[in-house]
Amino acid sequence: MNKKKIFNDPVYGFITVHSDLLFDIIEHPYFQRLRRIKQLGLTDFVYPGALHTRFHHALGAMHLMESALQTLRGKNTPISEREWEASLLAILLHDIGHGPFSHALETSIFTDVNHEEISLFLMNKLNDEFNNRLDLAIEIFTGEYNRPFFHQLVSSQLDVDRLDYLNRDSFYTGVSEGNIGSNRLLKMMDVHEGKLVMEEKAIYSIENFLVSRRVMYWQVYLHKTVLSAENMLIRLIERARQLVQAGIEVPANPALLYFLSQNITIDDFHRDDKILDRFTSLDDYDIWNGIKSWGRHPDKILSFMADCMLKRKLFKIMVSPTPFDEDMLLGISELVQEHFKVDEPEVRYLMITGQISNSAYVSSSGSIDILSKYGEIRDVAEASDLPNIRALSKKVEKYYVCYPKEIAV
Repeated sequence: MNKKKIFNDPVYGFITVHSDLLFDIIEHPYFQRLRRIKQLGLTDFVYPGALHTRFHHALGAMHLMESALQTLRGKNTPISEREWEASLLAILLHDIGHGPFSHALETSIFTDVNHEEISLFLMNKLNDEFNNRLDLAIEIFTGEYNRPFFHQLVSSQLDVDRLDYLNRDSFYTGVSEGNIGSNRLLKMMDVHEGKLVMEEKAIYSIENFLVSRRVMYWQVYLHKTVLSAENMLIRLIERARQLVQAGIEVPANPALLYFLSQNITIDDFHRDDKILDRFTSLDDYDIWNGIKSWGRHPDKILSFMADCMLKRKLFKIMVSPTPFDEDMLLGISELVQEHFKVDEPEVRYLMITGQISNSAYVSSSGSIDILSKYGEIRDVAEASDLPNIRALSKKVEKYYVCYPKEIAV
């Protein structure tokens, strides 16, 4: 069987799978599940074209990883065939632990378990299945390999993951500000003393990348209507969980019902392999199937919110640069209680408050290093002669409150 397959990607054109192992991983049910998990959760409620999946993103990131490795090899960085394949495997599998609706339900399905931890669990399970051929890929993914630039390509302030999702999300949403020109950034990469650096002439391209990232967060990922929709989904799942754990019947498929009935922590994954099997059977369709049946549930909160999701009757949302006045929030709470005839503890499902932040560049999480023509290494914020990058390092915080439109405030 010919496993040297080609995918026709709408963003980059043809993407080639260069090894049998890569092809077998792509064909594996764990990876195929990513076809059924949208990259941007409920963002299509605002941008109708945002229907691309984690499957698309993983293949795109693999393609960019290959471009980065070709650039580094061309600049005399020795990269063995084993390292090459392992790097492609690491980026291909970096998001395999995402659950339904990607980030939106990450805190609702589990308790303090993030998708990176589940990705590592799945990579270890695949490694057992493929006779330890993913050993090096796992070392690169976890940052344990002794050549750190490989891990930086997978996860850093300027990695191929971010390069792909900004390009891809820009393409599918139609928000052109996210188009970052990844080819130039990839061509400007180099390695110095084992670490990833950028050539000095890349400074303005990096600035464009950081500006694009900032804009995409406000305009797409943290769009206020997306915030409203995803917070409603989170509260809906939490309500279903509360009812199930109170002994009230809530229709759902067996895997979803299991996670609603349990408070799963990372320790449980270590204790019971079957939890991972249940998780890998979950996708966006299971959540929508549950929501469709919950619209007829006798619990008025569950049925109301399910009906709102199905009909896109989203909660009104107000966003402020400063915390909301406590008296105003108390007034909204009282109006919700009066209109929906619910007790104060139940208001949290119908009135949602929270805080968001946007930092395009956080040097404390790992800097973007610039290699000057004299061999000096400097943080990009120091190397740039423009103030923009320093400004983009500033963390901007905003506050929001969501509530049903039936409430007149």
